[in-house]
Amino acid sequence: MTHAPSQWPQTVAVALTGASGAQYGLRLIETLVGAGMRVYVMVSQAAQVVLQMELGLEVPSRPAEAERFFSDRFDAEVGQLRVFGRQQWTAPVASGSNPPDAMVVCPCTTGTLANLAAGISNCLIDRAADVAMKERRKLILVVRETPYTSIHLENMLSLSRNGVVIMPASPGFYHRPQRIEALVDFMVARVLDHLGVEHDLLERWGRELEE
Repeated sequence: MTHAPSQWPQTVAVALTGASGAQYGLRLIETLVGAGMRVYVMVSQAAQVVLQMELGLEVPSRPAEAERFFSDRFDAEVGQLRVFGRQQWTAPVASGSNPPDAMVVCPCTTGTLANLAAGISNCLIDRAADVAMKERRKLILVVRETPYTSIHLENMLSLSRNGVVIMPASPGFYHRPQRIEALVDFMVARVLDHLGVEHDLLERWGRELEE
């Protein structure tokens, strides 16, 4: 039996956890949708609290309602953006037989980091990331914490040795950002680079020497 090819060139799972920096995750989803990717979204309970605190956004708890919320916000096409619940074990991201092409946890708490390093799956976000690792798919963790303890660093090292991209939310300043949005775009641009998604969010270093 053959399956019709997907109309989306790439499927990327984006998980928002309860670390500060909810703007990173939302901007990433927005740019992926704008680039024509299919996006699977997962939002932890703590992330819902952070979204309300940092951005004043009340994201619905029910997956279907949250899916409409994000689809409307980012002007997604029908079927382009899917939202899965925290215990929705029947979601495609929960199985290696149908994993996304890549996954990004953005922002990523050190608690999620610890679960992944230990191979613990307490929720769909953990399981989806575990699947990405075992299937050798791209997995990027935008970790947001400071300072890091030795435990945090050891967990990062363990995951890095397993092919995970550890990308702390540390935006650069050489492009002289004048707005918070510019700092957010810096980090999102780095994520997109590692996903192989074209964008124009960031002025490339040394570009003037190439022209």
